[in-house]
Amino acid sequence: MGLEGAVTIAGGAAPAWERVGELLTRSGFPAQVPMIDGQLAFPDEPPPASWAELRVGTPQGMVTARREPERVRLLTWGNADAAMRQAWNALAWAFAAAGDGLIEAPDGPQPAADFRRQAELPSALRGG
Repeated sequence: MGLEGAVTIAGGAAPAWERVGELLTRSGFPAQVPMIDGQLAFPDEPPPASWAELRVGTPQGMVTARREPERVRLLTWGNADAAMRQAWNALAWAFAAAGDGLIEAPDGPQPAADFRRQAELPSALRGG
């Protein structure tokens, strides 16, 4: 079974992918965007500001980010094993941190810093 959830963004506008990707890279968690709005992308091609859907490649697998009004929905397909949950959590943290947003967690909305302290994350993101 896949995994689905969202990050509510302060001010309603999703942060630029460059900010999200930079947070992940600085934390030692590599992520690339091989598809932008259903089209193949070059490895270093930045998504346009108007992107609607990104396929984000991580070492654990692919996470889809869909822009919706005032939030970004994150989805994984297939089996959401521990590694895929960690990748989903890493992307949720990065979108929330870059966009001053709240992760829609089962026990209520959480800011990025709180989520990072308690979520199951890849080793590169733990403890920071």
